[in-house]
Amino acid sequence: MGDCGAPGDVNSNVLVACSTGDAQLDKAVWQWLSWDKNQKTKEQIESLLQSGKHKELRERLCCRLTFGTAGLRSAMGAGFCYINDLTVIQSTQGIYKYLERNFSDFKQRGFVVGYDTRGQVTSNCSSKKLAKLTAAVLLAKDVLVYFFSTYVPTPFVPYAVQQLGAVAGVMITASHNRKEDNGYKVYWENGAQITSPHDKEIIKCIEECVEPWNGSWNENLVDTSPFRQDPLKKICDSYMEDLTKICYHRELNVQTSLKFVHTSFHGVGHDYVQLAFKAFGFQPPIPVPEQKDPDPDFSTVKCPNPEEGESVLELSLRLAEKEDAKVVVATDPDADRLAVAEQQENGRWKVFTGNELAALFGWWMFSRWKENCSQDADVRNVYMLATTVSSKILRAIALKEGFHFEETLPGFKWIGSRVKNLLDNGKEVLFAFEESIGFMCGTSVLDKDGVSAAVVIAEMATYLQGQSLTLAQKLVDIYETYGYHISKTSYFLCYDPPTIKRIFERLRNFDGPQSYPKCCGVYNILHVRDITTGYDSSQLNKKSVLPVSKNSQMITFTFQNGCVATLRTSGTEPKIKYYAEMCALPGHSDRSVLEEELQKLIEALIENFLEPAKNGLTWRSA
Repeated sequence: MGDCGAPGDVNSNVLVACSTGDAQLDKAVWQWLSWDKNQKTKEQIESLLQSGKHKELRERLCCRLTFGTAGLRSAMGAGFCYINDLTVIQSTQGIYKYLERNFSDFKQRGFVVGYDTRGQVTSNCSSKKLAKLTAAVLLAKDVLVYFFSTYVPTPFVPYAVQQLGAVAGVMITASHNRKEDNGYKVYWENGAQITSPHDKEIIKCIEECVEPWNGSWNENLVDTSPFRQDPLKKICDSYMEDLTKICYHRELNVQTSLKFVHTSFHGVGHDYVQLAFKAFGFQPPIPVPEQKDPDPDFSTVKCPNPEEGESVLELSLRLAEKEDAKVVVATDPDADRLAVAEQQENGRWKVFTGNELAALFGWWMFSRWKENCSQDADVRNVYMLATTVSSKILRAIALKEGFHFEETLPGFKWIGSRVKNLLDNGKEVLFAFEESIGFMCGTSVLDKDGVSAAVVIAEMATYLQGQSLTLAQKLVDIYETYGYHISKTSYFLCYDPPTIKRIFERLRNFDGPQSYPKCCGVYNILHVRDITTGYDSSQLNKKSVLPVSKNSQMITFTFQNGCVATLRTSGTEPKIKYYAEMCALPGHSDRSVLEEELQKLIEALIENFLEPAKNGLTWRSA
């Protein structure tokens, strides 16, 4: 056994077993044991090495984190492809290098750092600690760092970047992912999440400086450095003041008898949603006591994702019944997404889908604009946006009302960048959304924001109560006016990347090489768009209008019966997602017929294209 040439602080017992017979792995092990100062994660690698678990070592050490739809996201633990102290230091060093190249005034303008309340004892890893290390890398280089003194909602970071004129910002969060995960979300100076080419260039810079610099491990710098500022009060006050720009009926809010329950899903949302309701003139919403305070174990829910519906909203709904509150608002753990439930006349609860909420928000934001705009305002200057896998209901409203509707690739990073571009060109953007309960009301924050969405839906419900309408009744009214849009979204779990690739490659070579399916069971396919390859059969030149996204799988089928269905991989979790929607014209209002047709088509899609039994997929009905 040859030795690794590792420095003296590496455990001498480990050195004896350091050669694995694989030069690449030996180097990675040596680097990890040399650089990692977190005793827990260092011991995890030492233990794997001593146990001879070379396959797991290779999985942990021989690949790196890459930017997905929400930045870097992975499980917490030891290894270069996990979220931990060392990989966060490396990522921040790469960002420092990239920003230094791009901004001559980087150190003066500064950098924003926020964090949620996640943590893992076994790795001595928490969002706050990772945020301190992020700040330390920059403070050690004399960069002005706006480091929040306590946990904040994710939307506060992009908001602060713009308000403070910073060059960029990072939020340490894994949003609604399982408790084992954490993440590193990067925002550019425009207040939107980074997109290409920044993500690819940052990865290159990370690879150029993987060894921690002097000072990078000094997490105490946030308490001692003169370059650290706490933006909490200024940003919170400013955010709440800006929120009132989208408050239209304060006098109704002050007087309403309607009661609301709010759950923050063991995350950051409680204090901030309370303040938002106060800013709109409401009494504070009733918090779910068991879920009000941060808890990194998310101990009262099987998963901390409010999108999962009634099963995870159980405590909120029971409290609402006890308190006679008709509407429940649920923010996910980092408060950037919102779920809503409303009690119906029969006593049952309706949990709205993201697409249904978007129909309500779209109607609301446009009708408020129309009522409050100046006489010379031009509706053709008004925009709403959605990701391409989301409902087309905004398109239907736009066609009838005369404003513009645009689609982007999945992920709010694409929406944020496009909205900034539209604003810079003098356009007015009222609303944007993604079907996975992500909403942007107004343009104070160029990202999804569950805090503002919660209080806007409360005002909407209050206004509708004055018209003797519920949210659910208004939704039907919107569909009657603009055409029914019936959608279903769900997913299959698949932990084997080669299987996922094989499923999508089969669709690209269905009836022979480079030949997409012409039908799915009895349903004829009119057009196919493949974002992964850039193909679109509906275009004259057969090229997709949306940008190519080679790193993810995504194929959309437009059927002859008017249904649009998309199959895609998740950017943050081991999932194959499907999205399907039937779009009817106004007047075609037999909802049950549309729902039946949609259900049959989804069954055909799963059976013919995903083949779950053959491919070992686990189904989840959302």
